[in-house]
Amino acid sequence: MIIDADVHISPTSEGGNSILIDEALRRMDRAGVDRALTWLQPPYVRELDQGNAYVHEAARQHPDRILGFGWADPNLGVQKAKDTVKRCIDEYGLFGVKLNGAQNSFYIDDPELSIPVIEEIAATGKLLALHVGADAYEHTHPFRVAKIARQFPKLQILVVHMGGVGHPDMTDAVIEVAQDHPNLTLIGSAVRSAAVLKALRTLGSSRVCFGSDTPFELMHVEVTRYKALLDEEEFSDEDRHNVMAGNMMRVLGLKS
Repeated sequence: MIIDADVHISPTSEGGNSILIDEALRRMDRAGVDRALTWLQPPYVRELDQGNAYVHEAARQHPDRILGFGWADPNLGVQKAKDTVKRCIDEYGLFGVKLNGAQNSFYIDDPELSIPVIEEIAATGKLLALHVGADAYEHTHPFRVAKIARQFPKLQILVVHMGGVGHPDMTDAVIEVAQDHPNLTLIGSAVRSAAVLKALRTLGSSRVCFGSDTPFELMHVEVTRYKALLDEEEFSDEDRHNVMAGNMMRVLGLKS
């Protein structure tokens, strides 16, 4: 079993790397990926309703392959973002909601913009996903993740990219923060292999998940990279299962 914990789809394939659900499924088949945690791939300025609805429909049509996840942007209005959370969870039945302070330009711990939306997510009992990368390190800095993790200790938080995605690299800081906050699970997409290895050795195999960042990376290549990374004597079959599927199944509450 392989679960890719970072896949983006879009209701339109126009421009850039955007892919429709059929292309995502084709890439999954080629890579040998069974299921994918899937969220939308919005341009930097766009109404999100269409994209979240598209993810919901993809998950509805392919329940054995697509694990749908919502997306909210408080810059479109805090109340609208909270309403988006309710729709994604209550109406669409998605597994949680992602906030991307890099793409949508906000501090992820902003007490007026972001925290009210996170409170809404926490109240649902579902997951929060945070883009945490060096592409906007002030907006998504690991110390901001730590503040959120402390404020919401019962909220399961997915740390997408674990501080990678360019320079300056913040992976060491993310690993240190994760040591202090057990409600953080790292998704090692678009990040150096050496950083993933350090996270595994420091935190153990129960805290790191495989992710490809499709379509920005090639899913079949990323699967091969992870298999090579985990093909070390120090890692057991259980470790490999944890990283490639088991951890994501556990945090999402999926049965094996």
